[in-house]
Amino acid sequence: MKQALIVEDVAETRDWLCEVTRQAFPDCEIYEVKNVREALFQVKRTDFDLALVDLGLPDGNGIDVVTALADKNIGTVTVVATVMGDDASVVAALSAGASGYLLKDSPRDVFERQLKQIEQGIPALSPSIARRILDHFARTVQPAAPENNLTPREREVLALIGRGLRNAEAAQALGLSEGTVSTHIKSIYSKLGISSRAEAALQAAKLGLTE
Repeated sequence: MKQALIVEDVAETRDWLCEVTRQAFPDCEIYEVKNVREALFQVKRTDFDLALVDLGLPDGNGIDVVTALADKNIGTVTVVATVMGDDASVVAALSAGASGYLLKDSPRDVFERQLKQIEQGIPALSPSIARRILDHFARTVQPAAPENNLTPREREVLALIGRGLRNAEAAQALGLSEGTVSTHIKSIYSKLGISSRAEAALQAAKLGLTE
């Protein structure tokens, strides 16, 4: 890290962040600013390798600084350094382009270690924030149901074999070759994680394809 930007309005905390950053990256030149306006000015005129950005600033939200750094698209590692660890703040920061999120009440040695890991390609995330991210996705992201991956043709084939038709009969009904029907059945079995016609019949019934 050659150049770092520290965006923090509280002087004591800003000094603490500078000290930890110097400890983690001894040769790094550090720029200190205390609000969004000053931060955006520095972002325009300097290419930073690292930025530590507080969210609650006197003239706005640090998310604006995160966005500006991401829009510049020069590979700045932007780490939010804040006391706000709620889901909304974490998601907003990461969505804006932050690649890390550290809580300022972390022990100094932990904070420094998280910064040092950046050069190893490890995101700077406080343990509690990492857990929040996992919990958030566990609550909000639902895996796609296997049956949703079936193509329209595969659903037609599943409907027919679910009604008890043999491959040749299904092929004749659909105007396909028996080999093509066999290929569709293999794909259906793979997508649904089944291995028999009995299971296929149950899945077809479950999907309402045999009515």
